[in-house]
Amino acid sequence: MTEDHPNVALLKRLDLRNLAASKGLIADDVVWHYANPNLPDMQGDYVGLDGVRSFFEAIAQRSGGTFQIDPMSVTPVGNELVVVQSRNTLVFEGRSVTVDVVVVWRIVDGRVVEVWDIVPGDPKEIQND
Repeated sequence: MTEDHPNVALLKRLDLRNLAASKGLIADDVVWHYANPNLPDMQGDYVGLDGVRSFFEAIAQRSGGTFQIDPMSVTPVGNELVVVQSRNTLVFEGRSVTVDVVVVWRIVDGRVVEVWDIVPGDPKEIQND
């Protein structure tokens, strides 16, 4: 059996719904970069554990707690990066939507230090269920 790349194994242990439980896996000064032209008021950088927590709380609030992440592929790149392509589903403004997302994780010394969360800008990428 093939073992996971150490950074992939780290991401499998990460619980974005309970960041306090994952504190040892995330650097204190982590930066979460969020790019989504469909949600311009949420775009930007979220710094530190509290910043990342506030980002996910805002997503949960806007989606009525329906936000789900379904990883489609996970690819380690070199010693620091992991590229994850996921299909996210949520109810937003009364519509069920599915969005393909790319998230690039930078991991240094066994801790997430930076994340780029990239949502496509073309509204055609959002599919109504």
